[in-house]
Amino acid sequence: MTLARRTGCRPFDFERADERAAMGYLLGLIVERDREIAPSDPPLMLSALVHYLGANDAGAGFYQLAKELRLLPVSASADERLGFWAGQVKRIHARHGAGSARA
Repeated sequence: MTLARRTGCRPFDFERADERAAMGYLLGLIVERDREIAPSDPPLMLSALVHYLGANDAGAGFYQLAKELRLLPVSASADERLGFWAGQVKRIHARHGAGSARA
């Protein structure tokens, strides 16, 4: 809702599969563009900051993209996925947080 309010665009309707897919596509573009303009080693996925609706975790699309980018093993366990996500969030805060050089 904040995005809709700030941009004047209508909010996504997550009840619709096509709109959930559109959000996933948008998040994938954000990851791709950030990797082009601010490469890091190991790679960083800004979409880690987006929680799956009603959960304290990233959605399946986040983990699928991480696997496609070869940042997460295809056979990663639930604990490995959670650890990867938490590590991404921590690194994003270190890179962009209040105390970082880029903030």
